[in-house]
Amino acid sequence: MWLQRHWRVVAVGLAIGVGIGVTSAYYEFPGLKNFIYYPNCAAARFAGAAPIHAGQPGYRLGLDRDRDGIACEPYPRD
Repeated sequence: MWLQRHWRVVAVGLAIGVGIGVTSAYYEFPGLKNFIYYPNCAAARFAGAAPIHAGQPGYRLGLDRDRDGIACEPYPRD
């Protein structure tokens, strides 16, 4: 019953935990950079990865609102 009501919180917690684990693994195994995924900018900020520049691990267009090559920036450019 509790899990049915709070599944989103559990899912975000797992995503953040996986992001942190994969981020730390990237430095040991550079081939894993393609597996870093942040579901949203809040998760990237929590992991200490924001802002994410194009070409860096975890960057994707879904996180870059203004398509300037910088994802999860504090203030989007106009």
